[in-house]
Amino acid sequence: MRSASQQNKLSELIGTRGVMANDAAKMLADAEALASDIVAKGQAIGLPFSAATCDIGSTRPPLGSDGRPLAETVFRWIDPKLRYWEDTGFALRSAFIHASRACAEPYYFVDGRFGSWRPNRALEAITSEGPIERWGVGAAIVAPTHLPRGLIGIVVWATVDEHFDVEAVFAAHAAEMHVLALKFVATYADAIAGSDGPPARLTRREIQCLKWAAAGKTDAEISQLVAIALPTVRFHIGNAARKLSVTGRSQAIHRAAVLGYIGAGG
Repeated sequence: MRSASQQNKLSELIGTRGVMANDAAKMLADAEALASDIVAKGQAIGLPFSAATCDIGSTRPPLGSDGRPLAETVFRWIDPKLRYWEDTGFALRSAFIHASRACAEPYYFVDGRFGSWRPNRALEAITSEGPIERWGVGAAIVAPTHLPRGLIGIVVWATVDEHFDVEAVFAAHAAEMHVLALKFVATYADAIAGSDGPPARLTRREIQCLKWAAAGKTDAEISQLVAIALPTVRFHIGNAARKLSVTGRSQAIHRAAVLGYIGAGG
C-alpha cells in the first residue's frame, strides 16, 4: 500500500488531470521497468551495482510508481550507507557526475581515470584535476544522456573489482547501455514534465538576430550588421523569447542554443 506522503509525491510529479495523468502514470511504470532492465544488464556483464539520476541539476531522485526513490527499490549501490539521493550536494562533488557535463557519450572509469572509445580531452582534464573520489568503485561504465531543454541524466554501472576488464566490456556493451540509459531517462522525463507541443519554430531573421546577440553585439550593432531598424531587431529578439517561452535576451539566447538554432558558440 502507498503511504499518503508517497501518493502526494506521485501527484506532485505527474499531476492529477484525467487522461494526461493516466498517460504519465503509464510512462512512469515504463521507466520503472527500464530501471529493472538497467540492473539486469549490469548483473549480466559483471557490473552488479547501479545508480541513476534523470536530472543532475535537480535534488529530486527518480521515483517509482509507489512514490519511493528507485535508489531504494530497484537500484543497489556498493555502500548501502551512501544514500546519495538524499545528499543535495552529491552531484557537485562526484566526478562521475561532473564528467557528464562535458561528455555526451558513454565513458568508463578504471585505475583512477576516465576514458572512452576515443581520445577525449574533457575526460582527461577531469582526471588530471586530482584524485577522484571512488565511492567504493573499482571500475564503472557511465552513460550520460543529454536531452532537449538542457536536461542531463546519467546511469552508472559499477563493480568493486579494481581488476575488472572494463575496457573490453565497454567496447562490447557501451552502445547498448547508452540506448538503455537514454530510454530510461527520456521516459521518466516525459512522465513528469513531458510536453505534447512541438519545439518552437524560429524565423531566419530571429535566428540571425540571436546569433549576433550571442556573439556579444548590442541591438544597435545588430541593426547595422543585419541592415534593419533598431526597433525591428528588438521585435525579433522579443518575439523569439516569446516563442521559446522565456523572458529576456539572455534566456532566449540560451534556449535557442540548447535547441540547436544558433549553435553552441553562437
